Amino acid sequence: MRPRVEFYTSAASPDDFVRDALPKVILAGRSNAGKSSLINCLSGVKNLARVSSSPGKTAFANYFSVNGGALWWVDLPGYGYAAVSKGERARWGELMEAFFKQTDGTYRGVLIVDIRIRPTAGDKDMAACFDSFNIPFTVVANKADKIKPRETEGRIAEIQDTLGRDALPFSALKGTGRDELLKILT
Repeated sequence: MRPRVEFYTSAASPDDFVRDALPKVILAGRSNAGKSSLINCLSGVKNLARVSSSPGKTAFANYFSVNGGALWWVDLPGYGYAAVSKGERARWGELMEAFFKQTDGTYRGVLIVDIRIRPTAGDKDMAACFDSFNIPFTVVANKADKIKPRETEGRIAEIQDTLGRDALPFSALKGTGRDELLKILT
C-alpha cells in the first residue's frame, strides 16, 4: 500500500530545517538522477515533486510529510552537473553539510544513482558522507527502464562494486523496485 505523502516545506537555510524527533529519510543523488520522479512514483502523486528535464531544479531541502506526520522524506539538492552558478552550487553544499550535522531524529538514507552511468565521484562522496555520519542507506539504481533487461545485472554489479553495498534496480516509469523500496522507507 502506498503511503500518504504531502509536501510540507522547503528549507533554504539551516534556520528553516524541520527540527523534531521524527525519523527522516534523506533522498540524495546526482542532479538528474531522478529523485523527483522517484518521490512521485513512491507516493503515487504525479506532480508532488517537480520534475524537470534540466538538472539542478531542487535548490532547497524539501520536506515531505509521510503518513500523517509519522516520518519525513527530505529531498536534498542534487550534486554534480547542474546549470547553476558556482555560488549557488556552494550554497547547496553548505546547506547539505549543515543538514547532515544536525542531530535531531533518526535517519535513513537513499542514494539515488542513474543505472546507465558509472557511479561518479559525487556518488562516492555521498556514500562516504552517509557512512561518516553513521546513517544507514540504500542505493537505488534508478532509470532501470532505460537499459535492456539483460544489462541490468551487470550494471547493478558495477554499482555495488563501486559503492560497496547492494543496489536496488528501480524505475519510476514502470514501478520496478517500488514495493521493495517502500518496505525500507515506511
